[in-house]
Amino acid sequence: MEPSPLELPAVTVQRIATELKCHPTDERVALHLDELDKLRHFRECFYIPKIQDLPPVDLSLVNKDENAIYFLGNSLGLQPKMVKTYLEEELDKWAKIAAYGHEVGKRPWITGDESIVGLMKDIVGANEKEIALMNALTVNLHLLLLSFFKPTPKRYKILLEAKAFPSDHYAIESQLQLHGLNIEESMRMIKPREGEETLRIEDILEVIEKEGDSIAVILFSGVHFYTGQHFNIPAITKAGQAKGCYVGFDLAHAVGNVELYLHDWGVDFACWCSYKYLNAGAGGIAGAFIHEKHAHTIKPALVGWFGHELSTRFKMDNKLQLIPGVCGFRISNPPILLVCSLHASLEIFKQATMKALRKKSILLTGYLEYLIKHNYGKDKAATEKPIVNIITPSHIEERGCQLTITFSVPNKDVFQELEKRGVVCDKRNPNGIRVAPVPLYNSFHDVYKFTNLLTSILDSAETTN
Repeated sequence: MEPSPLELPAVTVQRIATELKCHPTDERVALHLDELDKLRHFRECFYIPKIQDLPPVDLSLVNKDENAIYFLGNSLGLQPKMVKTYLEEELDKWAKIAAYGHEVGKRPWITGDESIVGLMKDIVGANEKEIALMNALTVNLHLLLLSFFKPTPKRYKILLEAKAFPSDHYAIESQLQLHGLNIEESMRMIKPREGEETLRIEDILEVIEKEGDSIAVILFSGVHFYTGQHFNIPAITKAGQAKGCYVGFDLAHAVGNVELYLHDWGVDFACWCSYKYLNAGAGGIAGAFIHEKHAHTIKPALVGWFGHELSTRFKMDNKLQLIPGVCGFRISNPPILLVCSLHASLEIFKQATMKALRKKSILLTGYLEYLIKHNYGKDKAATEKPIVNIITPSHIEERGCQLTITFSVPNKDVFQELEKRGVVCDKRNPNGIRVAPVPLYNSFHDVYKFTNLLTSILDSAETTN
């Protein structure tokens, strides 16, 4: 029986438990959800690390032959199995035909990025000409800010969330310094309300309405790296543009995680990395977006040879024919080996589709939330029992796949015990553990096993205390 598209994850879990005549926390629920999962075969497209290969594992506590529970796709996605094949194709081409590889094959090196950009358009919701694959995320952010941030005496601020990812924070600080601006006056950071972990959309919109006339650029995360909060991109974009601001987003934790419609939402610019949910490997080639409405008005501040039209690029007359839009921001030739890694993953996304992945993700993370709250929610009567608090918003439209959890016992101890048992997640200051079940390669049984391990660790901590 298929769950209703409007059915909340907790309701789905309880309904299936009723059908199976078991408790919602029973293993049979997880196994049944995996049977119903039409995307489960995509797990076979990835290398899943074995427990025995992980450095922190205590082999006395685990079955070394089992797969790890990998919940860290929000930091580094797993390797698609086709990466090696695609890399070998280009290495073989290099070995056999050398410089001719620039112009032949399914990924001619001179247009390697363009050969796969079509696979990215549905993931970010943009036209091909609005996307460029190049550089690293922060490099692209700097290039975009150099063109979009043009402060005036009256409009000189950049608005962002407090505790943005450090690289974004530093990029904005340095852009303000580049223009000789006072950082305290020009860097407007929105903090959550007292006692709250995440931002309310009404508070963001209120700041935009009140201070928008002095804000030049709004730069938010699509999904916050620490809390996992998914910001309301269309609402922020609409409000900012109504006040005359350019609105851009760092989509590092959003791309490949939540559905995006950058063109339809009218977002001015965006950038993202590819090594998290896009599974392109550490330091993978990043992406940038500029809406087509700016194609002939927003120009790159720094120009390179690959921003010149290909049709006349090799005339070598040093008369720039700039490609309109974001492709004119490309500076150098694409790194073909990085293109290969991303290509392997994007082919999988094309088959799976973001809509189907997001649907599974909502249920997968909802199942994780249900089990955590059932076992260790704040409302549990036993006050001596450790409490697990989820700081990520509970509304499904306000989060992606990641849940950030905190504990009433030291999170360092919990994290170390999880690592010893073959669970791969991470801890982030000040006190959170980030857990991200990824719909492409994680299963409902992964979630079940994780919560069982967490329970045993916390029960042990309770007994020790």
